[in-house]
Amino acid sequence: MRKIAPSILSADFSKLGEEIVAVEKAGSDMIHIDVMDGHFVPNITMGPLIVSAVRKMTKLPLDVHLMILNPDKYISDFAKAGADMISIHVETCPHLNRSIQLLVENKVKPGVALNPSTPIESLKWVMTQLKYIVLMSVNPGFGGQSFIPNTLEKISALKQEIIKQNLDTEIQVDGGVNASNVEQIARAGCDIFVAGSAIYGKTDYENAIKSLRE
Repeated sequence: MRKIAPSILSADFSKLGEEIVAVEKAGSDMIHIDVMDGHFVPNITMGPLIVSAVRKMTKLPLDVHLMILNPDKYISDFAKAGADMISIHVETCPHLNRSIQLLVENKVKPGVALNPSTPIESLKWVMTQLKYIVLMSVNPGFGGQSFIPNTLEKISALKQEIIKQNLDTEIQVDGGVNASNVEQIARAGCDIFVAGSAIYGKTDYENAIKSLRE
């Protein structure tokens, strides 16, 4: 089943609680939380305290995307704060097996994210350990960027590999997803669609989510 994950990076933080409740009522499947450290990516966003606050506002799964250096140091903190699933970047993990094992030990759904120029072959020896893989379709750091077209080929190649290995791993696409390209992204093999401004940039969240599903 394909899932819609609104990214709160595009929400109005002056009323974050209301924004969380609104997209849940509008039909979201999960809440996507982008964590940036100002080192791995050129932006600083939120930490475990925000995740804890969001956890109190919704029963939806919390999908935490760690765009940070040394993620091993913080996995436990985000898990305790209420994350249901956590993705870490292959580019920041010199000992990726160990990092994935930390996710498993902290009882969160383990995921790994790839930047646009990082090949899917980098996951060859860990794919069987993952519940989902995040393909960045923009260079991470800021919301509102345009979808990188060759991501479609990357999604398709990853989907073929998942089928070849008979895995139940989901593909998440993050960046520039909107109503004009979501059909192409779906046809390529995406399972989880992260949408920021395509939802929070609209006045009617329910209609925005419905448009993406259709």
